[in-house]
This record gives sequence, C-alpha cells and structure tokens, in this order.
Amino acid sequence: MNRAWLEVKVAKKTVEAVDVVSLELVSTDDSALPPFSAGSHIDVELPNGLVRQYSLCNDATETHRYLIGVLLDAGTRGGSKSVHHDVAVGSTIRISEPRNHFQLVAAERSILFAGGIGVTPILCMAERLASSGAEFEMHYCARSRERTAFAGRLEASAFVPRVALHFDDGLQSQRLDAETALAAPASGAHLYVCGPTGFMDHVMKTAREQGWLEENIHFEYFAGQTQAEGANTGFQVKIASSGRVIAVAADQSVVAALNAHGIEVPVSCEQGVCGTCVTRVLDGVPDHRDMYFTEAEKIKNDQMTVCCSRARSPLLVLDL
Repeated sequence: MNRAWLEVKVAKKTVEAVDVVSLELVSTDDSALPPFSAGSHIDVELPNGLVRQYSLCNDATETHRYLIGVLLDAGTRGGSKSVHHDVAVGSTIRISEPRNHFQLVAAERSILFAGGIGVTPILCMAERLASSGAEFEMHYCARSRERTAFAGRLEASAFVPRVALHFDDGLQSQRLDAETALAAPASGAHLYVCGPTGFMDHVMKTAREQGWLEENIHFEYFAGQTQAEGANTGFQVKIASSGRVIAVAADQSVVAALNAHGIEVPVSCEQGVCGTCVTRVLDGVPDHRDMYFTEAEKIKNDQMTVCCSRARSPLLVLDL
C-alpha cells in the first residue's frame, strides 16, 4: 500500500517562538489544495528522507495554503531538526492529503487545552469555534512567553477574551488550575487536549476525577511512550491473504519484520500516535502500546498499530 503524495512549495518559513518555526505550504501550480477540517494533520516527507506528522494550524476554510508549526525537539529523532535546518523557502517537498483523527463534534460548550506545540490543532479549533459562534474557552500552557508559539495571533483575535495563557515562569496566580477549569462538567460539554504526554495525562486525569464522561474527552498525542528495555519477546504474524508466517524478533517492530519480507505497510509517526499503520487483527491478542486507540477500542483487539504494538499471544493473524 503506497501513500499518495502531493508536491508543494515552501512559500514562507517564520520564527514563531524560541525553537518554533512555521512553514506555509502552497501548491506548485497555484491550484487549490485539498480541503481540511480543524484538527487535521498531514504527513510531510522531509529532505533527510524521514516522514513526520504535523497538524494544520491555519483557517480551515483556506484552500490556497497549509500552515504547520514545528518545535525543534531536544530529543529529536531527526524530523524537527530537518524542518529547522534543511527546509528552505522556495524548496519543494511532498505531503499527504489531510487526515483528521481529532475532530470537533457538536457541543453545547467546548474546552480546549494546549500544551506547548500542541497548540497547533487547538488554535485551528478555536478559530473554527469562534467563526461558527460556538461557546468555548481555551487554555494554553507554555514554559515562557518567549516559547509561546502564535501568541500574537491569539492576542489579536476577536476571541481573545476566551483565551487564558499560562506560563511556567509566571506568577502563581496565572498558573493553570485544571480542577477549577474542569469542575462541574455538563453532559453537553466536550474537552479537547493536545500537548506533551505529562501535560495531557494531568488534564485528562483531572477531567475524569471531576466526572467528565469518557466519550466527551478528545485528545491527540504527538509523541509515543518508550517501553522499558527487556520488556519485549519474539512472536509470529500470519498474513491472512497468503498464509505466510513471519517471525518478529524481540528487538524488531512488526512493520520492520513485514518490510524485511517485502510487505509494505505505510507508516508516519512510528510511535503509535497517528494511526497511519493501523491494521486489522483477525486472530490473536495484540499488546497495545499506542496512543491512538481509546481503551474501549483496545479491548476489542480487532486492530493494532503495527509500528509499535506487539503481541500477547504467540501468533497474530493480520488482515494483509
């Protein structure tokens, strides 16, 4: 299965905050880009050959451009470093069409929480909610004002009274109080969270303690969790279409084992975040290590992210 690519040109590259740049991407022939909705992301093929996933953060009604924001991560695996140092204005790169696993739903009220570069999909959501006249509030947490991407855009918006900025190095009075923000949830309220894992875990844990319904909590991680060394064992996967059985070594991912035997599965984040590599499981029990599926979806054991998840049973039968 091959990814369908679009070739685009880098029209602008802008420093949005310390260690954060934005890229404005346009078509190479001035044609309209495929439409997208708030919360969407694209895959980006970088000059160093890596493919990474970035949320779109411009107005979802725009068809002439896509805008992404990228943090230079201290723990980069090569993606953000390539964006910051290798991608130049005027160059062409390849991207996927937008996909959305983090969609807004109709709600009486929406509460948006962004941590750091997790603001990119949340910003797009806030602008969409504001333009539609919906009731919402937004909380944006960052280490400092200097590291707050798109702060000027938010402060210049018509909905700035609904936005609370929280800085780690600021006064205690402006720090995020998640318990108060999430208190007494109404059944028609929905919560959206994106940011670093610790931030998201704190917000969602607080929401559950305050009585939020699980189905009203929406989230998107942008980094997977690292498994402890020595936790892996080998197992086998069977390809349903051919009956072929392939061994997956303890130090090998399912997708790597498949690729080594000429079976290509599209991947993007390689951390179980984006859902690109989701594959149906016809038999066996997966060991879910992703951040893509909800707990209810994981219990079904009928699909898995083959980039990072493994097996609890000796054999998995995959719908390939």
